[in-house]
Amino acid sequence: MPIYSYKARDKSGKLYTGEQEANNRDLVAARLIDDRLIPVFIEEINPSIDVGEWFKQHLPKKEIPLNDMVLFCRQMHALSKSGIPIMRAVYGLSETTKHPILKDILLDVGNVLSRGNTLSLALKNHEYYFSPIFINMVHVGESTGNLDQAFLQLIQYLEMVRETKKKVSSALRYPTIVISAICIAIIVVNILVIPKFSKVFDKFGGDLPFLTQLLLDISNFFLQYWWVFILFLIIGIIAFVKYINTELGSVKWDKFKLGIPIIGSLIKHICLSRFTRTFSLLTSSGVPILQGIEISSDAIGNLYIEQNIKEMRQGIERGESLSRTANASGMFTPLILQMISVGEESGTLDSLLGDVSDFYDEETDYEVSQLSSAIEPILLVFMGVMVLILALGIFLPLWDLNTSAR
Repeated sequence: MPIYSYKARDKSGKLYTGEQEANNRDLVAARLIDDRLIPVFIEEINPSIDVGEWFKQHLPKKEIPLNDMVLFCRQMHALSKSGIPIMRAVYGLSETTKHPILKDILLDVGNVLSRGNTLSLALKNHEYYFSPIFINMVHVGESTGNLDQAFLQLIQYLEMVRETKKKVSSALRYPTIVISAICIAIIVVNILVIPKFSKVFDKFGGDLPFLTQLLLDISNFFLQYWWVFILFLIIGIIAFVKYINTELGSVKWDKFKLGIPIIGSLIKHICLSRFTRTFSLLTSSGVPILQGIEISSDAIGNLYIEQNIKEMRQGIERGESLSRTANASGMFTPLILQMISVGEESGTLDSLLGDVSDFYDEETDYEVSQLSSAIEPILLVFMGVMVLILALGIFLPLWDLNTSAR
């Protein structure tokens, strides 16, 4: 996409310069007018080839840590609750924040606010760092005059996401260490141990046992064609990453993850908890149901579930009830369906969905605490099989030699 350099002035005549990425000049001019600026000069930049800049553009952008985002929301909640003007609060935080990316973003947000725009519109210019949930919650808070409450709800949401990530990473730490140790042990045995025994086996003469011959063949392959193994591994990883980055590949991969034993149910409970929590926050803030479904679906983190839930919009637009369309999607448990049905009838949908989210948070905590215990026996069996194969492959010829000597 081409990049355009522009010059523009505001009503007081102050000059602004900068660059924007757009399809054409008209789009740049429209953006400037939306920011209450009068375009003076717009010209396409002919980019020169800069290897360093090319890598910078194609490498993944660094994300702002959740801890910094939570701290930002806490500060904005306190400042907006105290009645401090938003522009002054944003400029003040841009000077005190330690994260360089967030510092630059807040400075730009403050400049947009100084031109008379809203905070949600200023945040929308940085959609990579601020999710649709974040932007819409801020927009609702601005519209209702409860911006401090919007940031309070965002604090609760971000803390929930942070705690979930911590629990899952903590539960997977032990299996990851064990599997990594097994892989390293297999490589060391094939490169250093088995070649030592192969010199002994060569002196035996005759046919070696099947397991011994298999281990020797694998070891020889590692020693002679290790570069082929590494090459295929790299190609496989690149192909897999490119495939799951496509829409079809991402949907199939997310669907596959839901079918993994032990982990699949945990992933589904986490996704449903995120959806119900987010949908509850949005509906309690006054966001329409259709818009709430669209925004909440983006927070799920699983494209397969997301697509099925977004299809609920079509049924609601045809006049069907939320509980009926939710049941037709096939993504919700009977508990959630029952709560949605009761919530629709009683008008307490937001509070009941909040209760459902609390229940699934507790369920997730329990499953995460049991995850290591459930995976540990599988890892022990796998390790036992590997040790058995290595032991039989190495010691069977030695036993045969001992029998022949007797």
